[in-house]
Parts: sequence; structure tokens; C-alpha cells
Amino acid sequence: MKTIDQHRTQFDNFVWIDICQPDKESLNKIAEEYQLDYFQIKDSLEPGHLPKFESQPNYNFLILRAFTSTIEKGATTINELSNKIAFFYNGHKLITIHRSQFAFLDTVKQKYETSEELLVYLIYKMVETYQTPLDTLDEKIIEIEQTIFLKDYARVSLKDLYFLKAQTRITKKLLQIFQNVTHQIEVAENNKTALQDIKDKLLNLILSYDEVIENANNLLTTYHSVNAQKSNDVMKLLTIFSAFFLPLTFLAGIYGMNFENMPELKWRFGYFITLGVMAIISIIIYLWFKRRRII
Repeated sequence: MKTIDQHRTQFDNFVWIDICQPDKESLNKIAEEYQLDYFQIKDSLEPGHLPKFESQPNYNFLILRAFTSTIEKGATTINELSNKIAFFYNGHKLITIHRSQFAFLDTVKQKYETSEELLVYLIYKMVETYQTPLDTLDEKIIEIEQTIFLKDYARVSLKDLYFLKAQTRITKKLLQIFQNVTHQIEVAENNKTALQDIKDKLLNLILSYDEVIENANNLLTTYHSVNAQKSNDVMKLLTIFSAFFLPLTFLAGIYGMNFENMPELKWRFGYFITLGVMAIISIIIYLWFKRRRII
């Protein structure tokens, strides 16, 4: 059995046991030692498990996920975007089990009176991990918007816009599940204000991510509209050129036929007359387009 990274911190009224990167055998031993449910230990080992809350007679079981990726990586799955922490807690102990390292777990100070206080603090720090990606997504939305309207819309990458939408959508769903789980958690009266603060922050994050999704959809629609407008402008330009050159080409085609009985070909000023007719036709077409406000 490999050596597991286990830290035991003794507070005044409870003990906190933090276990990082355990294997199945290690967790089975922990389950026996602390009388934990086998299926909940199994959930702790499952990498992609979604947030959940279960209440047992002797302890409560909680799984939550913190955002651990970066927007630049282009991750589009829950496993790639986040990592989980499993909590087993009661009035005497708090056990945290996780595979990834979390910086906020190493900065906990011994100032908590109860395990619930520490639990609420850790949940708050997990919620905070969703703020940085939100700020990054907002910046990317503004950058893409400026590129579309102020620079060259062709420089906008639809692939980047797709990943932006996908990451925002998945993160929002994860936050909604996170929110549902926090509504199931019951804490003592003195911790309810802190828990409510977490719920409020979750709600604000969900609304902000929803706004990013809406902005991304609007940008995608705008991109297609601008792209279609550019295509229409090109077709309009080609149509105008065609309107000018079709009648001129028709005249050139007629007088390009080498028949003998074409009296105009014998005229002394026939060439200049033909050029004059072409010029008059071009002026008439130009004035007609101008009157119709096409050009």
C-alpha cells in the first residue's frame, strides 16, 4: 500500500483530517477506522462525481467541486474544469478527501471553534475559485466584441467562441448543482449567516455566468450578421459592376461579329459614336443607381 498524504490538525473542540491522493486500499482502511459508509468512500474515489449531500446517523457526507482549470486550456468537461473534495463531518471531526492539491487547504488557521465553522470556510473558498474564470470570460467577451466591431471580424475564431460558450455553460450547470447541495446543508444557528453568504455568492455567480452565456450567444449572432453583411456588400458590388458592363459587353459583342453587311463598320466616326453610346449608357445606369440610393 502506498503512503498517503494525510495531515491531522487538532483544534480545541474537534480534529481535522485532510487526506490527499488516497488509493482504494487506503480509503478502505480509513472507512474501517472512522466507520464510514463503503459507498460514500467509493463516491470519494470517483473522479467525475457531481456535488451531493447525504446525512447519516453519525456524520454528514458532502461532495463539492472547485474550479481548478484555466479558460485558456479549452477544457469542456466537468473533470477537466474542476476537482472535487469529499467531506465527512460531525461535531467531533472533519475529514476531507481529495486527489488534487488545493492552496486554500494549506492556509487554514487554528481559529475555528467547531467543525461546521471550518466546513463553511472551506466551502466558501471553493466557491471563490469560480470568480477568476468568470473575470477571464468577461475579458474574452469584451475582446471578441471589440474585434468584431472595431477591428477585423475575420480575425475572430469561431473555435475560441465555441469553447468560451461550452466552458461557461458547463461551469454554470456545475454551480447550479453546487447551489442545490448547499441548500441541503444544515448548520448551527451561529453559522447560518456565513452559509447564507455562500448561497448569495453562488446566486451572483450563476447570474453572472448566465449573462456571459447570453453575451456569447449575442456575439455569435452578431458575428454571423456581420459576416452575412460583408457577403451582401460583395454581392452588391458585383451586381453593380455587372449592371455597368453587361450592356457595354452586349454592344462590344455585336460589333465584334465580323459580318460583311454591317454598315456601321464603314462609318468614319463609327468607333467614336459607339464609345459615346457606351458612355451615355454608363451615365444613365449610374444616375439610376444614384436615384435608387443603391450607390
